[in-house]
Amino acid sequence: MKLPPYIVRRALIAPLVVVLVVLALGALPLWLLIAAFLSRYVPGRWRILRVAWFLFVYFTLEALGLIVLFAIWIVSGFGWKIRSSSFQEAHYQFMSWWLRRVMGSARRTFRISTDIRLPEEPPSPDRPLLVLSRHAGPGDSFMLIDGLLNGDHVRRRPRIVLKDLLQWDPCVDVLINRIPNRFVPAHGGGGQDAIDAITHLTATMHPGDAFVIFPEGGNFTPSRRSRAIEKLDEIGRPKLADRARTMEHLLPPKPAGTLAAIEAAPEADVVFVGHVGLEELSSVRDVWRGIPMDAAVVVRYWVTPAHEVPPPEDRERWLYERWQQLDEWIDGVLDERE
Repeated sequence: MKLPPYIVRRALIAPLVVVLVVLALGALPLWLLIAAFLSRYVPGRWRILRVAWFLFVYFTLEALGLIVLFAIWIVSGFGWKIRSSSFQEAHYQFMSWWLRRVMGSARRTFRISTDIRLPEEPPSPDRPLLVLSRHAGPGDSFMLIDGLLNGDHVRRRPRIVLKDLLQWDPCVDVLINRIPNRFVPAHGGGGQDAIDAITHLTATMHPGDAFVIFPEGGNFTPSRRSRAIEKLDEIGRPKLADRARTMEHLLPPKPAGTLAAIEAAPEADVVFVGHVGLEELSSVRDVWRGIPMDAAVVVRYWVTPAHEVPPPEDRERWLYERWQQLDEWIDGVLDERE
């Protein structure tokens, strides 16, 4: 799907979302009754009603967000001071508020509980962070960014490299393009662009910033795991392929982006993030079948201080070792649930 030009996204798609939300609000009783009636004939507890309600809340927040972001643009002198520190902070404050509302709605609507297990020693507030997370299930990136912005113990300003097709979402498009983040092509030619973006974003971090990366490059599926292992064998990395075969729940990490981030920000602490509870909902079909999710999501953080990160020649092996430890932790949590 080709991304529309900038002018189309700003002048057509964004206003259209606001108009559609106003129309949906006016017809709220009607479509709620229809959704409730149809839910009677679909397996699951109020499945259609839950999805319809969450989408309504999400797009309502989209519309409110677009209005707020437009107001910020006007107050900043029609974009003149939009990159100043005060207006950057205003965007992060808005992002925190918006994600807190979106994630709160998701937790209530789909009955998701979260058990967050923090490290005994939190990362230093005097250093930036490199956050390396597992990628599995719907919304784990939203969950992670929300945790960084709204967590009780670790609050950071997140930075991330995203696929350009996510700019179809008007609020994400406007907000993410105004603060230190980068969009890269989703298909073909994005490899070096992504590395360059990672290098720039991490090299310019300050204390209080956190760069988020998903080393696996995509959600786990058995077929992706098999292809990734085969590729390691094909390129002559049998030892890494053997390590990857020991991991049952994770894809082997793609080291290029992570190594570039560490090289560009040697003063940053490294945080590994694992989570369990969303891995069985990796496709749209899985999500639909799983609603209401009734998911208990366990999240754990491990911190490696900057001075404990190994030298460049040992970092790829170290990354695989950490990923193996993360896989073992996932296996242990799943065993506890059986």
